[in-house]
Amino acid sequence: MTGPTPPATPPTTAPTVTRGGRGSWAGGGAMLLVVVLLAAVVPYAVTLGALSSLVMLFALVILGTTWNLLAGYGGMVSVGQQAYVGVGGYALIQLADAVGAPPWAAVLAAGLVGAAIALPTSYLVFRLAGGYFAIGTWVVAEVFRLVTMQIDGLGGGAGLSLSAFRGTDPVERVAFVYWFALALMVAVVLGTCLLMRSRVGLGLTAIRDDRVAASSLGVAVDRGRRLVYVAGSAGAALAGALIALSTLGVTPGSIYSVNWTAAMIFIVVVGGIGTIEGPIVGAVLYWVLQQALAPLGTWYLVVLGAVAVAVVLLAPRGLWGLAPARFELFPLTHHVRRPAVGATAPPVTGR
Repeated sequence: MTGPTPPATPPTTAPTVTRGGRGSWAGGGAMLLVVVLLAAVVPYAVTLGALSSLVMLFALVILGTTWNLLAGYGGMVSVGQQAYVGVGGYALIQLADAVGAPPWAAVLAAGLVGAAIALPTSYLVFRLAGGYFAIGTWVVAEVFRLVTMQIDGLGGGAGLSLSAFRGTDPVERVAFVYWFALALMVAVVLGTCLLMRSRVGLGLTAIRDDRVAASSLGVAVDRGRRLVYVAGSAGAALAGALIALSTLGVTPGSIYSVNWTAAMIFIVVVGGIGTIEGPIVGAVLYWVLQQALAPLGTWYLVVLGAVAVAVVLLAPRGLWGLAPARFELFPLTHHVRRPAVGATAPPVTGR
């Protein structure tokens, strides 16, 4: 007769927690190659009109990424981010023309202006919750638009034109705006990734999932939500400044249009909310549809709506949610690797 089976030997090492893998390295390399091509090859291979169109794509990626920071990671669904798109556009022209700041510095300063205005505004809109918060942000955006139209120094209802590039060769101007917009887009995406990989990002995810539970665990809920709101508004202002820099002017009806927020929602929901990659995928799809369907007039809005409904029904997690998890381009998810029973894993070294 055989005796009882001896108990399995427990693992000799603790489970290890990792982020990413070979798929992430391969995807990251592909993304780096795309950025290099956009910076070193595309400007010399396409027309000036195409470069201006690509600047709009980069602005859409910034808008989608920062709105995803609000809704996907902070749990705040704002439909009034066009307020800060407008603030960024007007701040750029005032800083570049009236103050005389270099255009690149004026764009960065416009983002700071958006953050400075968002901070006191947050104390107002944070008194609302859920659907009331969404409606309140839209009301704030309308107030911004109406106030802007009443200020004669901002051009009233006619808007303003950017004269900082007067006398500059059009080729040099478009090239400068293109490279600067590309660099700013990369900085915003990487900055968002680093934020979400930090302790602050972990707290934001906890706040989104359950605000009360997060508070009981010591997470500063109000401070975290305010940080996200200010950062998302600064990103929207940067995108608005880039749009004004590319179009050489702003009007209240266009720069404060709710269509900007509608585009942000489409980009994030279709691409994949709560991911870094999703807004990039959604922005590219939105830009391609916009370029391809422009001759159809307002019918392209119908097509966009149909695409959004189809994606929500067939891919609730967005288009990026269909990709295998191992191809996470910006690794945020922790993976626990447990050693095999009875196996002796090599010692882990490091600081």
